[in-house]
Amino acid sequence: CFGFCPAHLVHQRALSGADAINALRPFYFAVHPDFFGQHPREREVNENSIKRLNGYLENLQKPGTRSVQPTKLTFYVREIKDKEDIQKDILPHGFRLVSFTLQTKDVLTTVMDVLKSCSLSTEHMKGLKASSESPKSRQPVAGHGNPFYRPIKWDKSYYSFTGSRDPEQELEQAKKVEPTLSLWLRNHEKEATKKQNASVPRREELKRLKKELCQKFALEDIRWQRSWGVTHRCCQLQSLSRLSQQNPEDVLNLRGHTIIFTDQSGMNASGHVMLGTMDVHHQWTKLFVSLPSYRSLHLQTEWLKERISHVLGGIQVIDIERLGPVQPIEEHFSILNTFHKRLLARRLALHPRSLQGLAMTLENDRSSPSLHEMGHFIIPATCEPSRLQTFLQSMAWEARQRIKHRNQLQAEEEEVLLHCLEGLALRNLSKEPSVRHNQMIPCCRRLLEERSPLMEGLRVEVSHFYSVMQDGDLCIPWDWKG
Repeated sequence: CFGFCPAHLVHQRALSGADAINALRPFYFAVHPDFFGQHPREREVNENSIKRLNGYLENLQKPGTRSVQPTKLTFYVREIKDKEDIQKDILPHGFRLVSFTLQTKDVLTTVMDVLKSCSLSTEHMKGLKASSESPKSRQPVAGHGNPFYRPIKWDKSYYSFTGSRDPEQELEQAKKVEPTLSLWLRNHEKEATKKQNASVPRREELKRLKKELCQKFALEDIRWQRSWGVTHRCCQLQSLSRLSQQNPEDVLNLRGHTIIFTDQSGMNASGHVMLGTMDVHHQWTKLFVSLPSYRSLHLQTEWLKERISHVLGGIQVIDIERLGPVQPIEEHFSILNTFHKRLLARRLALHPRSLQGLAMTLENDRSSPSLHEMGHFIIPATCEPSRLQTFLQSMAWEARQRIKHRNQLQAEEEEVLLHCLEGLALRNLSKEPSVRHNQMIPCCRRLLEERSPLMEGLRVEVSHFYSVMQDGDLCIPWDWKG
């Protein structure tokens, strides 16, 4: 990833994923979303920025990568120590708002840039720079299902010596003072009801705009990758509507597609059109003009999936929507093509239907195949074919059992969610993507047992913290106290 730099310079500046995490400890202590439970907006900003940072670091470590797209990051930084020179930047809640753009070409420089941009000490980097000179196996900064790393646990003496806050102790104290559900509802039900009632006209406008655009351009659906508020979503649809009036012919290329408003423009691995919310109309128009080429590329990816499935006993190659950075169609095609070529180089002895009903995802940042708890295989694009065959055959039965268990949990969750929705007379009940089936099910059952009349008519989202969102949605932790 260092282009044509001399070999000795590359070796000297190389920093492993583990070293990067060690170096970023002070940063994680200052921005980790777990400490922003009472501030949902700041929490979401930090969570999304950490995912983008990890994606940036991950891309830097991919073999053959020479450059990474500049990435703008925004963080709310907690003040670990009092610093007179930065007190003027502190917001009312005690956070500093920091924005910067990463344009670095290696992990070490990126880590230094992040620490300096957040006004954090880089003294501890001296030891890491020295250790990075010895060759180590690189580890990905963010793995599958792990959108960001938790801060590494340090000895208690570290906090006493440095004066830094112990995050483990803070979390423990926060849990002790966490209110019961009934008490929290008594204190916040009126606020939620007021905001929800005020948002009704905006919700109706959003519904109208979405229906109008879907019908006008024969769209499959319109979605949002992030939990923007209703007003923000309306503005995005109004912007698309104005563009359709200015360039009606270009927008016709959207017919039959699903639109996803996200952080970047393009097409994702599933063939959905991504509209970057920070992009201007010119960039959207340029994308619409390019859609025929994108569709052609998507057809090629579908053909590659069929050929891979045929060679691997009928297993299906799937795309899982991620919480982190979206995988563009170009990268997805490259991974599929590389994997397909490796398969063609070896003749595998798999029965054509032996793995039918199973699924797999292809990853570019893994060294060994694995089986996800939800039953799908996670396969490295560079996996050796004979090793892959052995792994798939040996784990096929276990994969089917996990899929069966997942389907049972999903059906059970849908049933208890419906009972909860009707039994509590809720206007809506949903959950954050990070809340698992085995967390949502007992949460709903306990809500039915609690049967709080204060929840009647409200929109409830099961999350990891208490909050009243700007449109009146009520967030409650899945493990709320009774």
